[in-house]
Amino acid sequence: MKKLVSLLLISCFTATASQAADNLAFGGKNKEPEKIQIVKPEEKKVNLKREKKKNADNAITKMKSSKEAEGMYETKFPAISSSISYSEMNGEVTLQDCIKLAITHNPTIMSAISNAEIYKSKIGQAWSNYFPTIGAGVSYSRNDTLMTMKMNGPYAGMMNRRYGLYYAPTLSANMLIFDFGKTKAGADYAKRSFEASRFDAETSIEQVIYNVKVAYYNMVFAEIQKVVYEDTVKDYELQLKQAKAYYNIGKKAKIDVTTAEYNLGNAKVNLIKAKNTLELAAVQLANAVGIPELEGVILKDKLNTKAYEVEFPNLIKIAEDSRPALLSSKKQMDAAELGVRSAKRAFTPDFNIYGSYDRGGPKINTDYGYQFGGQLTYSNLNLMLLKKQVDEAKATYRKAVADYEQQRQNVYLEVKSAYINLLNSHDSIAVSKLALQQAKERQYQAFRRYQVGLGDAIEFKDSENSYLNAQLEYYSNVLNYNINAAELERVIGAPIKESSVEL
Repeated sequence: MKKLVSLLLISCFTATASQAADNLAFGGKNKEPEKIQIVKPEEKKVNLKREKKKNADNAITKMKSSKEAEGMYETKFPAISSSISYSEMNGEVTLQDCIKLAITHNPTIMSAISNAEIYKSKIGQAWSNYFPTIGAGVSYSRNDTLMTMKMNGPYAGMMNRRYGLYYAPTLSANMLIFDFGKTKAGADYAKRSFEASRFDAETSIEQVIYNVKVAYYNMVFAEIQKVVYEDTVKDYELQLKQAKAYYNIGKKAKIDVTTAEYNLGNAKVNLIKAKNTLELAAVQLANAVGIPELEGVILKDKLNTKAYEVEFPNLIKIAEDSRPALLSSKKQMDAAELGVRSAKRAFTPDFNIYGSYDRGGPKINTDYGYQFGGQLTYSNLNLMLLKKQVDEAKATYRKAVADYEQQRQNVYLEVKSAYINLLNSHDSIAVSKLALQQAKERQYQAFRRYQVGLGDAIEFKDSENSYLNAQLEYYSNVLNYNINAAELERVIGAPIKESSVEL
C-alpha cells in the first residue's frame, strides 16, 4: 500500500513539474508572447472636433504662406504666368506649372516662411517692454496672537482677540517709461534678425525652384533616353531579321544571327533600365514639387536649346545686389553691431512708474489702501557680468563681419564656377552636335551596307553603338547646359536672359 501511494505521489509531482516547465517555456497554453517594441505606442483617443479645427487652421496657415511665398518670388523673378491648379492639369504640366505648384506646396518653403514669422514676432516681444504689466490677486490670512498680560491691565481684552485679515482684490500696474535705448536696441536687433530670416526664406524658395528645374530637366532627358533606346531596339530587330534572311539563303553564317540576337538582348536590357530611370525621375520631380501624385504627369516643355546672354562682370554685380544668402549675411552683421549697442546700454538704469490698490482688514471692506510713484532702478547690476557681455557682443560682431566676407567670397566663387560651367556646356553642344551628325551618317551607311550584303555584324554593331553614344552625349550636354543655367540663376539670385540664337 505504501509503495502504491508513493508511486501516485511521484506521478503527480512529475506531471505538475512537466506542466510548469511547459508554461515557462511557452508562456502558457493560451497566452501569446508579448511583442518587444523599442518605444511602446501611445493609445490616443481621437477628438474629431479638435482634429477638424486643427486641419482648418493648417489649411489657413498654408494658404497664407503660399501667398507670401508667391509675393517673395515675384519680387525678383518674372510673374508666374500660369494660373493652372493641380486639379485642372489633365495630366500635362509645363516647367512654370511645376514651379508654381512647388512654391505653394513644397513644405521646405512653408517651413522657411514660418521661421521668418517667428523672428517677426520677436520684434513685438522686444517692444513689449514699454507696455504696462498688470497684476491682480486675492489673499486671505488668519492670525491668532498669543499675548501674556495681566487680567486687570488696560490691554486685558486683547488676550482672546482673534484678528482675521482678508484682501479682495489687489490690483497693481507697473510700466516702463524710459530705459535709455535698451528696448529700442533690442527691437532693432530683432528687426535685423527678421530681415535676415526673410532672405533665408528667399534662399529656400530659390533652392526649391532650382531643384524643380533640375528634376524637370532630368525627367525630360530620361524620356529622350528611353526613345533613343527604343530606336536602338528597332534597329537591332531589323538587323536580326536581315541576318536570318541571309542565313536562310546561305549568304551569312550562323554567327551573324547569334550576334544579332545578343545585341538585341542587350538593347532590350538597356531599354528596361531607361524605363526604370524615367520612373525614378518622375518620382524625384514629384518630390521636388511637393506633390507625390504628380509622378504620373506628362511634360509639355523640352530642353532649351537657345543660347543665354551672360557676361561675368554683370553677373557679379547682380549677385551682390540680389543673392539672398549674401544679403542675409549682411543683415546678420548689422544685427551683431546692434547687439554691441544693446550690451553697452545694459549699464543704464530703468525709469518705471507703478501703482496698486487693495481693500481688506479685519473684515472685507474695513480698510483700503493704494500707492503710486516712480523709481529709477538698476536691476541685477553686476559690472563684471555686463563687461563680459559687451566683450561677447563685440566678438560676435567681429565673427559676423568675417562671415559676411567669407560669404561674399563664396558668392564670387560660385558665380565664377557656374559661369565657366555654362560656357563649357555651351561649347560642348556644338562639338557633340557635329559628332552626332557624323555618327548618324555612319550608322546609316553601315546598315545599308549590311542590307546589300557588303557589311558584317561587327561593323553594324560598332556604328550602332557609336550612334547611340553620340545621341546620349549630345542630349547630355544639352541637359547640362540647362542645369548650369539654372545653377547660375540660383547663385546670382536673379533670372538670366536667353537669346534667339539656336545652339
